[in-house]
Amino acid sequence: MSDTAEDLLFDLTLTDDQRMNRDTMQRFAAAEIRALARAVDAGDTPAADFYPKTVDLGLSLLPIPEALGGAGMSRSPVSNALIYEDLAHGDLAMALGSVAPLGFVNTLLDQGTDAQREKYLPAFCSGEFVAASTALLEPKATFEPGAPQLAATGKGNGYSLSGTKVMVPLGMDAALLLVVAQLDGKPAAFIVEGTPDGLTRTAEANMGLRGAQLATLTFDNVEVPADALLGDGAFDLERFNDLSRIGLCALAVGTCQAVLDYVIPYCNERIAFGEPITNRQSVAFMIADMAIEIEAMRLMTWRAAAQAEQGRSFHQQAYLAKHFVAEHAMKIGTDGVQLLGGHGFCCEHPVELWYRSLRAIATLEGLASA
Repeated sequence: MSDTAEDLLFDLTLTDDQRMNRDTMQRFAAAEIRALARAVDAGDTPAADFYPKTVDLGLSLLPIPEALGGAGMSRSPVSNALIYEDLAHGDLAMALGSVAPLGFVNTLLDQGTDAQREKYLPAFCSGEFVAASTALLEPKATFEPGAPQLAATGKGNGYSLSGTKVMVPLGMDAALLLVVAQLDGKPAAFIVEGTPDGLTRTAEANMGLRGAQLATLTFDNVEVPADALLGDGAFDLERFNDLSRIGLCALAVGTCQAVLDYVIPYCNERIAFGEPITNRQSVAFMIADMAIEIEAMRLMTWRAAAQAEQGRSFHQQAYLAKHFVAEHAMKIGTDGVQLLGGHGFCCEHPVELWYRSLRAIATLEGLASA
């Protein structure tokens, strides 16, 4: 059944809390993330030294109930999308690492049991950074997010996990992992604590997203207890994927906006043949296209988030947003490098760094649940 005209409406007016929160995130992105992004990408500053600074933002404790030590705010995909967008304006990789624990918390709140929430969530309210992440992607060219191949089998009073996950944010240090697997032919998720016997972590060397501490996790008959199974076992993988797509889209929008905000003054100040290069239609039109594409990406992401927040079906909106963003984020990164000319190849400008991270958006799934 098609949506009615009323169903297609959504309100773009931010609340006072959202506006104040955006201001906080934007200042943090500029002062902390942007300032460290280059050094972290180059390996001069360990990414692990940065993430404890995000504790002051209170990201993970916002949706946690007051009874468990959190702020008790209602789960808001729209607010989360705004947070992700603002942090990624500083750097996509470090923003992804910063919100990975929130993605774990959101999924636990969404699909976990009361006992699991009581066991794990208070740690995120302690004032200490808790490295937590989700693991969905697998090393297969034809990998389908809706059909993970990592196998879970019953063993004794628990389960045994075997398989490989890739591109896991904070993967080298995560003390808590939410691992998506196949159990009896159906998707399931398991909470893995620490580094149990049989789990091997390998740091990845990728083109971009270096600050996210991406890692490959190999599970060789890793045994977990029965209560590690998330929820009652009926894991809603489609909902998990769709909420994660909203988060990934928001991250991409933030970094694409950073590219646009950087190239406009650069092109206005760059003089060639006696005039700013923005006087050339080819340059001006490319910048205009970037602005149009970013606005479309943002509106598609916000609409999907609004549908989710209102409790309506949002699968189609999340899928379309991810498809559109994956294509145009890479193009915007490429155009940003192109507009800088020879300087686009130089590391003294951050656009090449953002470009390398934006190339990954099309490959990412299940990493930043909104």
